[in-house]
Amino acid sequence: MRTNGRDEPDIIGVAVAIMKNLRLATLAASLGLAAAATFLPVSSASAQALSPTSGETADSVAAVVNNDVITQRELDQRVGLITRRLQQQNAPVPPLDQLRVQVLNQMVLERIQIEKANEDGIKISDADVQTTLTKLAAANNMPLEMYRARLEAEGVPWSVFTRDARTELTLSRLREKEVDSKITVSDAEVANYIASQRGPSAKVQLDLHLDHILVKAPANAPQADIDAAQKKAQAILQEATASSAKFESLAKDNSQADDAKKGGDMGFQPQSKLPADFVSAASQLRPGQVSPDLIRTGDGFEIVKLVDRRAGQGGNAADAPKLVQTHVRHILLRVGDGLSEPEARRKLLDIRQQVEAGGDFAKFARSYSQDGSSSQGGDLGWISPGETVPDFERAMNNLKDGEISEPVRSEYGYHLIQVLARREAEGSVAQQMDLARQAIGQRKAEQAYSDWLRELRDSAYVQYKGDLASLQQQ
Repeated sequence: MRTNGRDEPDIIGVAVAIMKNLRLATLAASLGLAAAATFLPVSSASAQALSPTSGETADSVAAVVNNDVITQRELDQRVGLITRRLQQQNAPVPPLDQLRVQVLNQMVLERIQIEKANEDGIKISDADVQTTLTKLAAANNMPLEMYRARLEAEGVPWSVFTRDARTELTLSRLREKEVDSKITVSDAEVANYIASQRGPSAKVQLDLHLDHILVKAPANAPQADIDAAQKKAQAILQEATASSAKFESLAKDNSQADDAKKGGDMGFQPQSKLPADFVSAASQLRPGQVSPDLIRTGDGFEIVKLVDRRAGQGGNAADAPKLVQTHVRHILLRVGDGLSEPEARRKLLDIRQQVEAGGDFAKFARSYSQDGSSSQGGDLGWISPGETVPDFERAMNNLKDGEISEPVRSEYGYHLIQVLARREAEGSVAQQMDLARQAIGQRKAEQAYSDWLRELRDSAYVQYKGDLASLQQQ
C-alpha cells in the first residue's frame, strides 16, 4: 500500500480501501443482513431515505466535480449514515473532520467514475439488476419478496435499494472494462509466487522458450574465419536488438542452425536441457527481449531471444509446487475516535506479552478484537494466498507456527497475528496454479485499479468548498 509518509493511507489509497467494499456483496450488508465493512458506501438517495436530519441541512455546495456538484446535505447524510453503522457495529468512529474528508473523497471518486461509465456507454439492464437482487436475497437465505419486505421494514424504499444496486453494477462493470480485463499473469509469475509461498528453499523449475540464431565458427577454424563470423554475428545482433520483431526473419535469412527455417524457434525446453550460457543470458531478460551479448559456443556465435517462461512441465505431481494454506488468528484494533496509533500498538504489545507469558490468545481476541472473527477467538480458519490484504499476508508468511507477530499495520488498523499451522493446498497441480493465478491477478488488479483511479482523479476538475477546502490540505 502506498502511504503519505505518516503510516496513513493516501487519499486514493483510502478511497480504494473503502471502495473494495463497494461490490455487490456489501450491498447486502447495508442493513446488517450480512457482515458490514468499515465504510459502506450508499447512494445519496439511500442516505436521504435513512437520515432523520435531511431536511435540516443547508443545501450548500461541498465540492464541484467536473460539471456536477456534491452538496453539503448529501455529504452530511452520508457521514451520518456511516457514523450510525459504525456505532451499531461497536467500531470506533473517526473524528468528524477526518471522517468528512474521507467520505467526501470517496464521493468525489464515485462521481468521476459514474461520469466515465456514461462516457464509455456502460448501461445496466433491468434484467441485470433483477438478477443481482435475487442473488443478494439468496445470499441472506431469503426469497426475494421477504428480502424486500425486510429492507422496507427497516425504512429503505425498494426503489432506492434498486437504484443503489444499479450504481454498484455500473462501477463494477466500469472497473472490469478499464482495469480487470487488461490484467495478465504469466506462468513465470505463477511459479515465482508459488515458490514465495513455500519459502526461500522452494525449488520451482521454469521451462524457457527461446529463439536463437547461430553463425557457425568451430573452435578449430582459422582465426580469420572466426573473426569474420563474429563480425557477421555482431551485425545481426545489432539489428535484432534494434527490433526484436525482426528476429524470426533474421534467423531464417542468417542462422546456420537446423531450426533456421522455423525462425530459430527452440520451443519450451527444461533448463537442464539448455546450454548453461543460454540459461544465464535468459535470466537477465524479460519475455520478448534479445540478449545484448553474443554467446560463444563450440559451434559458433549464438544470438538468443527469450520468448516466454512457464512452470516446469516435467516431473510428477508429487514433485510439483504446491500452495500453502495458513491457519491463522488475529486481534484487530481499529485506529480512530478514542484510540490513537501509539495507543493501539502499546495495547497489542501488552496483549502479546501476556499471551507469551501463558495468556489465552482467544480470550483476548473475544475481549478486545474489533473484527468479525472476535466471537471465534480471532480464528480466521485456513487462509489461502491472496485472501487477505498484502500487509497482513506478508507478516503472516514470515511467522513460524505458533509464533505471534509484533503489531502489524494494515488499512483496517493494527493486528496481532498468530500462525497456528500450515498445510499444502489440496487439488491438482492445475488447480493450484489456477489459485495462484487468481491471487496474483487480484493483487495486480488492485494496484492497477488504484493507479487508474489516481489518473482519473488527476484528470478531473475538483474544487472543494468552505471549510472542506482547508481540511483537505491538512
